[in-house]
Amino acid sequence: MNLHALRLFHVIASTGSVTRASETLNISQPAITAQIKKFEKELSFALFKPQGRGIALTDAGEELALLAKRLFAVEQQIEQFTQDYVNGTNGSIRLAATYLPAHFLIPTWIAKFKQQYEQVEMVITTTNSSDALKQLLNVDVDMAIYGGITEAYPDTIRTEELFQDELWFVVAPHHPYANQQISLSEMMKEPFVMREEGSSTRERLLSLCRTYNTPGPTISLQFNGLHEAIQAVIAGYGANFVSSLVVREYVERGELCRVYVEGILLKNSIAICTRKNEPLSASAANLIQMIRQNPYTM
Repeated sequence: MNLHALRLFHVIASTGSVTRASETLNISQPAITAQIKKFEKELSFALFKPQGRGIALTDAGEELALLAKRLFAVEQQIEQFTQDYVNGTNGSIRLAATYLPAHFLIPTWIAKFKQQYEQVEMVITTTNSSDALKQLLNVDVDMAIYGGITEAYPDTIRTEELFQDELWFVVAPHHPYANQQISLSEMMKEPFVMREEGSSTRERLLSLCRTYNTPGPTISLQFNGLHEAIQAVIAGYGANFVSSLVVREYVERGELCRVYVEGILLKNSIAICTRKNEPLSASAANLIQMIRQNPYTM
């Protein structure tokens, strides 16, 4: 079927005359008339009939006009979708995040992003650092938001550090080490409440002990989530080594206290990881740009 001729017919049917269609399309009336006659011959039935000084649709023309209206409405929807997708106002983003940014940064980032890009679908997976990187390498996600030690990533991964936060040792307020300065070896004698293996902060603590040739901590309680680990320490059991983003408010309210370990001042890196040499969708690029403009939301 000649879609150009169908479009001419659609405009004539919509405007009510060849004259108005000619003005709308900026095509001469004789050219439109010739195309319509050729189209009618192709279809083997008439689309228009004389009516007074003008024309009217035949019964077949009425039916075809309804179908053409639906067709070109869908065409407009496709054009709008394409434009929205290119501009990043439509589409989807798959994101893996480690627990730190997932719980303390991403909710605010996503809320701000969705206010501007409501139609973009978001799929967010919260996991540990090793699995987040694995998902990115396996093309299961478009990007990973990573909170942990700066690492040597594979050559196929691009990283962009957003900011750094401190890592703190914390205990309950009644603990004898609360607000005290002690040695690392003394600190490691305390039972620790930590996240599961694969947690970047847990690995950072073990690495710290190896660096200073100090026996590693006894991890007496292990949780899959940050909140549970923190609540156990608040309740009075053991110590934790954790990002200041996680516990700053608890410390300010007096529910937790810092322990100042001599000679230890470590920082955590909050970074965006993407795959090199692979273009991001416009919606994903818009999210990263928004995060760059508002990296620290606490």
